[in-house]
Amino acid sequence: MEYKALQVVLKEKLIGTGSSALTMSLLEQTLNSQANDGWRLHTISTTSSGSKGFMAGDRIQATLVFERPKK
Repeated sequence: MEYKALQVVLKEKLIGTGSSALTMSLLEQTLNSQANDGWRLHTISTTSSGSKGFMAGDRIQATLVFERPKK
C-alpha cells in the first residue's frame, strides 16, 4: 500500500461563532477528487479553533490520510 496525507482547513462563512456554515463542500471536493484517482480514505483527524476576533469565524483543520494499492 501507499499513503498520502492532505490537510483541509474548513472556515466558517459567517462572522462570529456558532454558525453551521462551514465550507463542507471543500472537504467533499477533496474526498471525491482523491477517490477519482484511486485513493481511499484511511483516517481523518480534526482540530478546531475558535474565533480569533470580530471578523474571524471558527475553523476546523482536517488531516486526511488516504491509501491505495501500489501500482
